[in-house]
Amino acid sequence: MVQGNQMKPTSSVLSLHGRQRPVVIAGPCSAESRTQVLETANLLATSGKVSFFRAGLWKPRTRPNAFEGLGERALPWLMEAQKATGLTAMTEVATPEHVEAVLRSGMKAIWIGARTTVSPFAVQALAEALQGTDLLVMVKNPMHADLKLWMGAIERVARTTKGEVCALHRGFSSYGTSEFRNAPMWEIPIALRAEMPDIPMFCDPSHITGNPDKLRDVSQRAMNLGMEGLMIESHLEPSQALSDAEQQVTPDNLHQMLDHLEIPVTHHVSHSDREDLEGLRLQIDSVDEQLMQMLHKRMDLARSIGALKQKNKWSLLSVARWREIIRSRTEWAQHHGLNTEFLGKVLGSVHEESIRVQGDEADRKRSEKPKKNQS
Repeated sequence: MVQGNQMKPTSSVLSLHGRQRPVVIAGPCSAESRTQVLETANLLATSGKVSFFRAGLWKPRTRPNAFEGLGERALPWLMEAQKATGLTAMTEVATPEHVEAVLRSGMKAIWIGARTTVSPFAVQALAEALQGTDLLVMVKNPMHADLKLWMGAIERVARTTKGEVCALHRGFSSYGTSEFRNAPMWEIPIALRAEMPDIPMFCDPSHITGNPDKLRDVSQRAMNLGMEGLMIESHLEPSQALSDAEQQVTPDNLHQMLDHLEIPVTHHVSHSDREDLEGLRLQIDSVDEQLMQMLHKRMDLARSIGALKQKNKWSLLSVARWREIIRSRTEWAQHHGLNTEFLGKVLGSVHEESIRVQGDEADRKRSEKPKKNQS
């Protein structure tokens, strides 16, 4: 196999530095025909708001017999669209062979999909194929909510390539019914940004929503969180698309949505507003300090409960008590206008830690017993 650093290099390093937000990546889920690719790219380029043209060539489908892309034979269509419109073409790669084909074509940007990011072995193979190249690489989050796995994939690619590496948030698979195809779990990309502040962050609202209804809301949330750009699936006739038909929008609808996005300013803040912001942050600091004190008090109480349960040989977990906590606290939350889903996460974490503290205290009391008997 030919290694990535032996392939045809790209002509120049592609950078996102200095580009106006949002940097928009748009195009069909899959390249289906030369006509579809070229016409879609031309329509997307008309507004001047789109910078990258995306289309899948190798489609990792959940089950066989679904449309799995046209592969390398459709790659020249993307490069032709790039030349005709000035949009930078990009596609998803999942194997070293895909990387080799992309490098041969002269493509300057790619992304690594969520199904690939779940495997460190697969990501490492791609990183080695990209060794020494200067492509712009976007790394989607893994399908399940694992921050460290996402960070590890970004680190593997960044360690071998010379080009810019970005994070691409596309939501996470979750069980049960949800208003989203993939739950956004905004706390995870926020945590990644805190851990990797220099990594540009993009959002893929198409895969988060699974339909156009909430596309604008999710895109706006991404902008409010300071993300650099968006990747949105756009098709000439979404209902006729061979893959992900339900979540694609026409180029016209995409342009309209982008026109209505509000992009928060990151500079030119007035002196008085800056002082107000700092004042509010100081108040948050004070509230957080009180929260820490109350949590410390709660865990002290949990230790006392653990000692009492150990003394009487009671079970650490009381299902009836937990149900009562959920019921009463949910009522309290609703009374104060708090989000009950958020409250459930907080209560779950606090309860889990309380049970752990109770268990540790029970174990400590149990270990002290023989010493007392010996004395």
